[in-house]
Amino acid sequence: MSEFDAAAFLNRAPALPGVYRMYDSHDKVIYVGKAKSLKKRLSSYFRKRVDRPKTAALVRQIAYIETTITNSETEALILEHNLIKKYRPRYNVVLRDDKSYPYILLSAHRHPRLALHRGHKRAKGKYFGPYPSGKSVRESLILLQKTFPIRQCRDSEYANRTRPCLQYQIGRCSGPCCDKVSDEEYRKQADLVALFLSGKGDEVIERLVNDMEQASCALEFEKAASYRDQIQALRRIQEQQWVSGTNATQTDVVGFDYRNGIASVHLMLFREGQLLGSRSYYPKVPKDTELSEVLQGFVTQYYLAEQRDGQLPKEILVGYQNDEWQVLQQALSERANHQVQIHNPTRGEKVRLLKLANDNAQNAVTSKLLEASTAATRLAALQHFLAREEPIRRMECFDISHTQGERTVASCVVFDQDGPKKSAYRRFNIDGITGGDDYAAMAQALKRRYGKQSDDAEMPDILFIDGGKGQLSSAFAALDELQLANEPLVVGVAKGVTRKPGLETLLIGREQRPVHLEKHESALHLIQYIRDESHRFAITGHRNRRDKARQHSFLEEIPGIGAKRRQSILKFMGGIQEVKRASADELAKVPGISKSLAQTIVDRLQE
Repeated sequence: MSEFDAAAFLNRAPALPGVYRMYDSHDKVIYVGKAKSLKKRLSSYFRKRVDRPKTAALVRQIAYIETTITNSETEALILEHNLIKKYRPRYNVVLRDDKSYPYILLSAHRHPRLALHRGHKRAKGKYFGPYPSGKSVRESLILLQKTFPIRQCRDSEYANRTRPCLQYQIGRCSGPCCDKVSDEEYRKQADLVALFLSGKGDEVIERLVNDMEQASCALEFEKAASYRDQIQALRRIQEQQWVSGTNATQTDVVGFDYRNGIASVHLMLFREGQLLGSRSYYPKVPKDTELSEVLQGFVTQYYLAEQRDGQLPKEILVGYQNDEWQVLQQALSERANHQVQIHNPTRGEKVRLLKLANDNAQNAVTSKLLEASTAATRLAALQHFLAREEPIRRMECFDISHTQGERTVASCVVFDQDGPKKSAYRRFNIDGITGGDDYAAMAQALKRRYGKQSDDAEMPDILFIDGGKGQLSSAFAALDELQLANEPLVVGVAKGVTRKPGLETLLIGREQRPVHLEKHESALHLIQYIRDESHRFAITGHRNRRDKARQHSFLEEIPGIGAKRRQSILKFMGGIQEVKRASADELAKVPGISKSLAQTIVDRLQE
């Protein structure tokens, strides 16, 4: 491809608002930007003297540029965000965490359910959030369950209950599935939950105090005592969540720190004077990027995400002044249908909140740097232990998980010089083998993993196998069959007799040379970390697969039987064992089951 002719391109560049995409010689987008005037902004890249190293490095790689004209700078900002999310260009600041944001859903059923919700808001009901993480939602649900007896069970479980569950027995659900509570009382508790989640905790307590007094005057002392317990529980929750003296009603505070190539953005969400939650993000930052650009990139991508529509705060506090905030304010205000302000406070209580967020961001960067230092030390120790001249670039570890041979799953976790590379993790559902045959499962997993591997960059330098000589021999047999051009060094990690950490035996290479490392060795700590991560990933996949299988009834595999007929059969017969013992005539007595279908059921059960 010929060299990019900047002068010719700039001559025809429009002096209009829009978005530009810069491509390299491989037709890959390396930078996306927006401008009020495309001609003016793009001209700034090709001046004789460029004062920013990042810009100079970017310009050297440009093969061609494409532009898209928009009606306004606000429209250009939104398009820029969508393109960065789509292409994830090398020279843009990219928010790595693009998962949907979790909410608490209070469903619109006759007896509403409280539950964690992610993704599109298709279910009817009230949504509260978004929360910084799923963990904060689960913690909130546990607190709410202890305070408000609202059901959190799945709708299928609720619909099929014939007697109260354990949650009712321990006082964490009022038992609406079995008519243990009136619709009026349940609705009252649901309304209180909605008020509390809306940040109106004081109003909820005030209502409960009035109800307690009324119950006491009516000599309903047990009822009054239950209201008293609710009030005390709510006050304890407020003590845990309250940030003393804050007037931040609908405010997000964005703390920021950037050191040694690691950027941390710490987000604190305040609603009605309460700290709803906080979380640290670590955006990908190109080399020589200015601090204000990092913060601007994060704020733009985070708040323009589709999942946040309609849930935007009224105020966003940031630690840097930026001319771009005005454009983003306008875009967010249009989406939220209310005024959204972005500003850098200089005095008062908001400065204190911003300092708190910045302190959290600094602490997060310090922790990351310590982790990186520890990881580098461990990797160097492993390289020294294995006597490798070439640096270890990539490591993979396999493990097998099953329950007495049922639903076997193999895991493959990947580690590079920066630690775990979770986007490259893989699971393999193992089928076609004798249940419990770990050797055959290991061989199948390796063949599936490396059988079609054509990219040498994706091949590991070190391959760890969680197991002893049997698993290792099976792994070598599979690798011999594959005839890989660049076979990795294979290391078996065999647990000791007592299976305690630190007593592992390492089996090195094809000769399976046994080696024991001392408990304090950094190389052993890294191997244990990789092995444990592989085990965690395998057992999580196995449990999910096993639970999914156990929730499925083989009765539904019979033509003509769906969920309703299966439920009717089990209820009428009194369980699956009775169904297995029943004759066709007995099954034909079940409402909705014909004689021919009953005979089909018997035939399939005999098979």
